[in-house]
Amino acid sequence: MFNAKKIVLTLLSCGVMTANAAAFETTARNAILVDYDTGAYIYTKNHDVKMAPASMSKLMTIYIIFDKLRNGSLSLEDKFTVSENAWRKGGAASGGSTMFLKIGEKVSVEDLLQGIIVQSGNDACIVAAENIAGTEEDFAVLMNETAEELGLKNSSFVNATGLPHPDQRMSVEDLALLARHIISEFPEFYHIFSEKEFTHNNIKQGNRNPLLYSMAGADGLKTGHTSEAGFCLTASVAKNGRRLIEVMAGMDSNKERSEEAERLMNYGFREFDNYKILSAGQVVAEVPVWYGVVKSVSLQVPEDVVETIRRSDRDQYQMKIVYDEPVTAPIKKGDVIGYAELHDPEGTIKKIELVAGDDVAKIGLWGKFAANLKYLLLGNK
Repeated sequence: MFNAKKIVLTLLSCGVMTANAAAFETTARNAILVDYDTGAYIYTKNHDVKMAPASMSKLMTIYIIFDKLRNGSLSLEDKFTVSENAWRKGGAASGGSTMFLKIGEKVSVEDLLQGIIVQSGNDACIVAAENIAGTEEDFAVLMNETAEELGLKNSSFVNATGLPHPDQRMSVEDLALLARHIISEFPEFYHIFSEKEFTHNNIKQGNRNPLLYSMAGADGLKTGHTSEAGFCLTASVAKNGRRLIEVMAGMDSNKERSEEAERLMNYGFREFDNYKILSAGQVVAEVPVWYGVVKSVSLQVPEDVVETIRRSDRDQYQMKIVYDEPVTAPIKKGDVIGYAELHDPEGTIKKIELVAGDDVAKIGLWGKFAANLKYLLLGNK
């Protein structure tokens, strides 16, 4: 009887921008800065390009170990044996970053984790891979399967260490997503990333993450360096109730890595903040109901809506409520019957589902007859 029409209600109108912050620039070849809570991308530069990840790819090795500790197939007390292969490829003889493990040594999973995270030991990674999967090659298969499960779109692995190989590739976007998974899924183990030193076989080594020493709230995650990858860093900082994750790659020196990483983090905390746009259970509109025992039903927000917004742009957002009329009974509480459109200053639109706040039963046959007659005589009044 009726043609559906889209109803748009302005909920939040825009104001005047208070300032226009200068765009951020970095010397890093690839970079991304992500808000941990909202997942918003605050800054990107070549973020989805496949690149050599160097030792940052050890984060996938770490994720798999954490996951096996969580599901009970490993324990921190389990002992793994150091093979000659692990020693030659990643030990003292290799000349790369090492935990200085010895051939035949039995080392606990707990120590291996510290050797991988704090010391970036290639030997520790290979030992873990061989003891978990049989060979490092088979462990790489597990790494690729896990990457697919986690939604890493631009990652491929052939080793557990990040040692140079043309097929060992990740994007900084994938690394940020992987870091977010590690932080959220394994809070019981995440503290290891903030340890500044670890001693094994009487050799003490410091954590290479520069932000652990320069920024309050820095607590992870992993550095990397090869001639192809340049100086790299995946880092996280928690400050004033917020957490940011950054990944940077392709810098020319340790000094440049430290300075650029700190600059990008400070930019994110200074220029952006998280704002609650809508609250769970908030009623944003009352919409008319056709053929219902009541004339209207409330449109409610099912969960808090928090957005990462540039501080200077926070008054530039516009919220509109959109639904198709008529909304026809019966309606169940929680049914999606509309959505909010959040318009940012660049014109990007985010849609947020809105649900019915109550059940609305359908009127009987005579009630429908009366409603139709009223519509014919009076229109939609």
